[in-house]
Amino acid sequence: MSPISREQLLEKIRSRSALTGLDLTRIDLSYESLKGVDLSGLDLREAHLQNANLEGADLHGTNLSGAFMFGCNLFRANLTGADIRETNMQDCNLDEAQLKEVQGEHIALFGSSLEKADLSRADLRRGRMKRIILRYAILDGAVLQHAHLERSDLTGASCKQTDFSNANLTNTRLEGVDLGSAKLDGVIGR
Repeated sequence: MSPISREQLLEKIRSRSALTGLDLTRIDLSYESLKGVDLSGLDLREAHLQNANLEGADLHGTNLSGAFMFGCNLFRANLTGADIRETNMQDCNLDEAQLKEVQGEHIALFGSSLEKADLSRADLRRGRMKRIILRYAILDGAVLQHAHLERSDLTGASCKQTDFSNANLTNTRLEGVDLGSAKLDGVIGR
């Protein structure tokens, strides 16, 4: 299928038309309001979504690999099972978002807020996540091997069987976090 233009896509969204099967690779939706829109299962590889409002959007199973999402509002968005490898989500609001079982190797989350987000069984190995807020987030079974979590805040986070192997936790706040079942081999800064 040939790529669809920004204007054509926005018209489909406004008219609540089905988006299934559309080629949305590299589409530019920066600064658009896509609040509550169903984008589940779509191919948004290398899309530009800078400062887009995706509050409450359904992105489960969506391919967002390599997307540029700097400054997005993803409050309460559903990204369960999404492919977010190599995605730039720097300075995003992901508070209370669902990120269960995402594939996010090499993700950039610098300065993002994921307070009360559910990252159960998420694969975020080698993630660049300095200065992120993960207060009261659920990280049960998540893979954070070799992740950079320097100066992050994990206060009250649930980390049952979280794999922090070789992660950098220098100056990371861990108040109220039970790391008893977490894998901590080779952790830096603890």
